[in-house]
Amino acid sequence: MPRYHYTAIAADGKKVKGSITAESPYAARKQLRVRSIHPSSITETGSETKIKSNLLSHITKRSKNQVIDFTKQMATLLNSGIKLTDSLSVLSMQINDVKLKNAIVDIRDRVVTGESFTDAIKEYGDYFDVIYVSMVRVGDMTGTLGQSLAAIANFMEKRRKVESKIITAMIYPAVLVFFCFCVVLFLTIYVIPKIADQIAQAGQELPWVTQRLMDFKDIVTSWKLIIVIAVLVLIVSALWRFLKTERGSFMRDKFILSLPLFGPLIKQRVVARFASTLSTLLGSGLSMAESLRVVAEVTGNSIMKKAIHQSRERILAGADIATPLRDSGVIDPAIAHMVAVGEKSGELEKMLKNISDNLEASSDVVIERLSTAVEPVIIIIMAAIVGIIAYATISPILEVTSQQFN
Repeated sequence: MPRYHYTAIAADGKKVKGSITAESPYAARKQLRVRSIHPSSITETGSETKIKSNLLSHITKRSKNQVIDFTKQMATLLNSGIKLTDSLSVLSMQINDVKLKNAIVDIRDRVVTGESFTDAIKEYGDYFDVIYVSMVRVGDMTGTLGQSLAAIANFMEKRRKVESKIITAMIYPAVLVFFCFCVVLFLTIYVIPKIADQIAQAGQELPWVTQRLMDFKDIVTSWKLIIVIAVLVLIVSALWRFLKTERGSFMRDKFILSLPLFGPLIKQRVVARFASTLSTLLGSGLSMAESLRVVAEVTGNSIMKKAIHQSRERILAGADIATPLRDSGVIDPAIAHMVAVGEKSGELEKMLKNISDNLEASSDVVIERLSTAVEPVIIIIMAAIVGIIAYATISPILEVTSQQFN
């Protein structure tokens, strides 16, 4: 759908400029008149896809939080009996993020011209993912959009809390590592070279540790560092491209899940995300086959994605979904058995929710213990590194001092 740039006169007589999406210049003028804006000129600026690519190129965490708040408020307004267009108009004035505000205004304009809410938000995939769109589609079809948005808001809030716990657990170790790196860099570049110069002037040889640190300083402060960085960039770039391929992502996920300590934790998170998402989609009224299709797109793990696709194929063929999940190696046999029981008893949604809650509670405990254990380990490593540097700093001074007294 084309995008048009307009110059117009607003209801208060002021000259305004902006952009609008419409089927034609006539439709664009009609949308503006509905908003009490009288256009004086309208010119096409390019395809909507290109405009959206620029509009949504940087989605911040704050914007994601505002999407959750927008969804909650939309659910409240719709469940209170307020029309969809009026709800969008009210909320568009409350959003602080300019890009998200423009997106909501454009969605409202589309709805005003007769386009469905589902089709309107589908064009803004960076804000409204496939889960969001699928659940809204069900609400649009069944006339329960308010309830669907409330369920989406609860799901997004739960996912945000899970992500926040993981990020919070990583903050303290990251700060310690960064501080240690800065201390090492400062001592190596500024302190040790001055001591080394004094030792050299005294005609003494540098201890082995001090000499190695001087070699490191020479690399960091010379053109050799550019070569090292260039090589690292090339390696990381090649690895990144490989991991983007189907084979690369499969090998990456297989390696991650096989890690001795973090593998089981990541596996729990993957399965919990799968169970929570599938339970939410089934609860919204989406069919099993469609729910599995959506879950496969957002699972974030290629091994799990393959298992979900196989489960969907078995569902379409009239078989069960538990066997491919168990054979994938991601889901434990006990959990796969629970899925099978829930499927046979007709309470799969409830069973998946229980699985998700149990796995998340278990992984939360593991994350808390790991973060507690990592902190002293990092402190010990930092102490060892600083100790080595301190030895490299003090050792030559002591040698020179002892020789002077002798």
